[in-house]
Amino acid sequence: MADRTHIMLPVMLPGAIAVAAFLVAGVRGTPALAESKADIDPRASEVEYDPADFGPDPAYEEEAYDYEQQLGIYGGKFAVPTPRPLLELGREIYQSGPFTKSYTFLGTKNLVAPTFSIYGDWRTAVAFNDNGATELAQVATRLNLDVDLKITATERMHAFFGPLDKNGQFTRCEISGGDAGVAARGCKRITDLNPDALFFEGDMGQILAGATGEYNKLDLPFAFGLMPLLFQNGIWVEDAFTGFAATVPALNSRTLDISNMDFTVFAGFDKVTTAAVLDNDGLVADHQVNLFGLTGFVEAGEVYYEFGYGYVDADDGLRDQSYHNVTAAFSRRYGGVLSNSIRLIGNFGQDRQLNGRRNANGLLILLENSLITSMPTTLVPYFNMFFGFDKPQSLARAGGAGGVLKNTGINFETDGLTGFPKLDDTANDTYGGALGVSYLFGLDQQLVVEGATVQTNGRSNAVRVARGDEYAIGLRYQRPLTKAWIVRLDTMFGWRVRDENLGGARLEIRRKF
Repeated sequence: MADRTHIMLPVMLPGAIAVAAFLVAGVRGTPALAESKADIDPRASEVEYDPADFGPDPAYEEEAYDYEQQLGIYGGKFAVPTPRPLLELGREIYQSGPFTKSYTFLGTKNLVAPTFSIYGDWRTAVAFNDNGATELAQVATRLNLDVDLKITATERMHAFFGPLDKNGQFTRCEISGGDAGVAARGCKRITDLNPDALFFEGDMGQILAGATGEYNKLDLPFAFGLMPLLFQNGIWVEDAFTGFAATVPALNSRTLDISNMDFTVFAGFDKVTTAAVLDNDGLVADHQVNLFGLTGFVEAGEVYYEFGYGYVDADDGLRDQSYHNVTAAFSRRYGGVLSNSIRLIGNFGQDRQLNGRRNANGLLILLENSLITSMPTTLVPYFNMFFGFDKPQSLARAGGAGGVLKNTGINFETDGLTGFPKLDDTANDTYGGALGVSYLFGLDQQLVVEGATVQTNGRSNAVRVARGDEYAIGLRYQRPLTKAWIVRLDTMFGWRVRDENLGGARLEIRRKF
């Protein structure tokens, strides 16, 4: 026994000394603890320790595991099956489980996780359209293909194809044409494999972080190539052109009460589409126009502001059609009752006289209003008005994007497929509006009923599309049949004082993938 004690004492003594030293240090306070107290934020305060604030972890040994009860913890949430892309290679979109391996050849701060996917939709509609001068019953189809190569979390290459349409014409079978008295016109296959968009987009901050191996505070998203741009819900710009764009995002100012602010610069050098610049044959000169612009938005004081400036620079021979375009918008809610937006688009500086008038010289005022009901997400009454003076133009607008009044109401919007009839959507020396209601039921279907009008301003020398006053009623109903299939029904009838009346009905089936 004595020998065993002799052996244990050398082992126990250092430990005892260490424990004693720790206790003494704990009573007197160690330098480390003193430093930690000094680092406490002066706005923080100590509270007394109460052991009742802490308890043992719950024990479930006597409870059987209940799968449904565990789901209930998260509000009964469950996976929702969604349509998968037509093709997915690499890391799939919105899938559960561990990620596939990332690569570091662009830097450890900008990981590469390649994904190649093809997705889009296929739309087919049968329609009878009476556009006044012509009547046509047809079945038309279009295929929209988005081809996406994701490289990193912020960089990708993207292309868009419409292989069954070209220059606004779609693959179709014309069943009958009432005005021409033709019983059957036959089918027309229209194909085009050229991309309607092909661009690269990324973030300069992430690219530099990967290249240097150091994080930075730069946030500068950009894009270049044949790219689609949409500003102010497509009212000011809705076009795809060859150029570039860069944004300084997510700025703020406590002094000015600005919670969020973005600025975007952009330029286009080919395929800029604007009805303000025409070639010598009277067609849109989309290969002879350059475009330079600045746009932005500011959220401040419960108000959302938008603004923009653009200069349309026509090439030699069309130089006198160059002009300036400015826009501003103001949106806010009033008393939990009304949501209102006021938008202005103005054109000036164009020299050429077309038929005695400039082709881009005017002002458009848009007033967009919706009521906030007791069912604000599903029942939305709206009343939109417009006032057009002379000949206002959007800065850039693709041929299939409709007119500047496209968002004013469903009676100003065609379908981008069958040539569905609509009221004059140019706002050239006209005023009017749309009154309607949109009902989304249980967020599983939509019904829109609307009445609309276009009124001429009586100026004898005005350059208008509408020769006289126009009126229309329209109805739209759509609902998903499954997660991938959607059915939509549109019908409208329009009365025109100095032109033949309009009318149309269409049924569309859309398959998403």
